[in-house]
Amino acid sequence: MGLLSFISRQLAAIAAVRLRAWSRQGVASQERIFQELIRKGRKTAFGRDHDFRFIQTYQDFKTRVPVRDYEGLSSYFERVKRYEPDVLWPGHPLYLAKTSGTTSGTKYIPITRDSIPNHIHSTRDALLNYIHTTGKSRFLDGKMIFISGSPLLDKKNGILTGRLSGIVNHHVPGYLQRHQLPSFQTNTLEDWETKVEAIVEETLSQDMRFISGIPPWVQMYFDHLQSRTGKKVKDLFPNFELFVYGGVNYEPYRKKLEQSIGRKIDSIELYPASEGFIAFQDRQDDPGLLLMLNSGIFFEFIPATEFHQPSPNRLSLRDVEVGVNYALVINSNAGLWGYNLGDTIKFVSKDPYRIVVTGRIKHFLSASGEHVITEEVERALIEASTQQHAEVVEFTVAPQLNPPEGGLPYHEWFIEFDRQPDDMELFIRAVDDSMQRQNSYYRDLIEGQMLQRLKIRPLKSGTFRDYMRKLGKLGGQNKVPRLSNDRSIAHLLSS
Repeated sequence: MGLLSFISRQLAAIAAVRLRAWSRQGVASQERIFQELIRKGRKTAFGRDHDFRFIQTYQDFKTRVPVRDYEGLSSYFERVKRYEPDVLWPGHPLYLAKTSGTTSGTKYIPITRDSIPNHIHSTRDALLNYIHTTGKSRFLDGKMIFISGSPLLDKKNGILTGRLSGIVNHHVPGYLQRHQLPSFQTNTLEDWETKVEAIVEETLSQDMRFISGIPPWVQMYFDHLQSRTGKKVKDLFPNFELFVYGGVNYEPYRKKLEQSIGRKIDSIELYPASEGFIAFQDRQDDPGLLLMLNSGIFFEFIPATEFHQPSPNRLSLRDVEVGVNYALVINSNAGLWGYNLGDTIKFVSKDPYRIVVTGRIKHFLSASGEHVITEEVERALIEASTQQHAEVVEFTVAPQLNPPEGGLPYHEWFIEFDRQPDDMELFIRAVDDSMQRQNSYYRDLIEGQMLQRLKIRPLKSGTFRDYMRKLGKLGGQNKVPRLSNDRSIAHLLSS
């Protein structure tokens, strides 16, 4: 056991005590966060505009602060970008995290001196928790790789600006940097495929033990390794023992990734966002993610079925229920107030509070009132793939409301297979049957002959990679949307 591995076990025990303390008192932790946010928020332009001086309770807050997305708060963000002080949070932000917006183009999310620990310490605590609960720490004695965006930062009116992964890269502790790959020079390469080839070159001869990144882009790295050597990852990196990921559900990619590796491997799911680090997987035998209730964020939850109503219910942690799909709203020491994160989650436990991510509030399919969410399509595909021994690289689903061949509308699934199903018709039936079991609205539309059963369009190898390249979103933290209510993605994939 190396020195770093040995010391980490002592630190992990201390971190575990702290984690148990706040996670067992989730509601109290959130109340403390709320009061601290309001106290500091009173000193800001936003606080003055929304009468924070009169806010004593969560009910007071809800009556004064509406739920808004980035566009709804854009006037405040613009003032922050102009280096105006005390706009959303006292003082100026340390960074602006640059991320792609759906309707606003590029978004610039403030990261403050108070909020940067949320991004840095949460990842650290996830790893220390893994060490404490499993007793495994040898991954710290070898090399580790973070497949992410460029660490290069620009300046906007004196504020350092870049991708969240690049900002976080500058806060990796010195004792870990000597183990970290790729090199700074390689990590700054903009062309993703060139970057992956450079990463392969740098890592082939190294003792890689820890690999982190979004599953489809890690798979691309593994594909390049195998293409270069003809070997499984386990043969190239026999000490590889931990995969850390976030951004997308691992399950649709798990089978292919494990085949590329050549064996099963421990994994930790993280839920990071530019707006804040939300949760992490704290147990290897439980897919639920422990909600970060003591890290500068006060959470609100809106039942997803009510989200688009004029006055939906806004709930604090004390009123949530297990199994209900909620839109996630955050208030944080980065100066985000009533901020709709755009994600939907579901609680799987309240002791402690654990969640699973079910999709995006804007990424759903309800062209005919079926209210299909990401969680449902991913589960249906996993079930069918297991039955028919299929391997999926990537997929997305779009409505076909006016079939060129005539007949009823249907859902069209665009799937890139690494291995085709044993029987495509049985595979289609399995996917559709699963969707009907999970979603009563979809089943009723099928039975009422408003929709016909779904159809699958198999795509040639590399189609999704070409699609992301066309958008300029190949690699990094970019993801393919699972669901849409129009044919815009479908047209690009078909062209």
